[in-house]
Amino acid sequence: MHALCLNCTLKRSPEPSNTGDLAQVVLGALAERGVTTETIRVVDHQVDPGVVSEAVSDGDEWPALRERVLAADILIIATPTWLGQPSSVSKRVLERMDAFLSETDDDGVPVAYNRVAGVVVTGNEDGAHHCIGEVGGALNDIGYTQPPQNWTYWNKGPGPGEEEWSTTDEKDWTISTGKACASNLFAVATALAASPIPAPPS
Repeated sequence: MHALCLNCTLKRSPEPSNTGDLAQVVLGALAERGVTTETIRVVDHQVDPGVVSEAVSDGDEWPALRERVLAADILIIATPTWLGQPSSVSKRVLERMDAFLSETDDDGVPVAYNRVAGVVVTGNEDGAHHCIGEVGGALNDIGYTQPPQNWTYWNKGPGPGEEEWSTTDEKDWTISTGKACASNLFAVATALAASPIPAPPS
């Protein structure tokens, strides 16, 4: 079983990413269950605007990233919160994944079926549940299965400030929630592998 995290931070490598660090809690718990894991920091790649799987321009890297997305049994979208919204990077990813709605395998099964998805959110103010709802709703439309408690988040209290997940001492709830997220993602992915969702009636 393989899990992929798309880290949708606005920060380019090698700048530290609070969002990536929190996502690693979930990935680490999955690795303990024998799942192979990888992370892609999307902003390090050229992903053109669009709603197609094919390259939009000569430099568009989405087709290669798409292959890695579809090679994963478990997909995690990790995003910071800005202005109470998921990052623009995460929205661009979801827009490109819109193409999955009309794509099927050789048996007529939508390409996102029989894969599970989770969400990780960090931010400097409230808005995590809104971001989880926005990302999770899009992933459901695309065809991903989402177990209960398929997310974790960390938010600083009210007022302006930086994302502080990496330096805060208040991590216990977020870590335990992240481990529950991993457990549920693994359980449902295992169930789908044993009893996959068939192609929808025509």
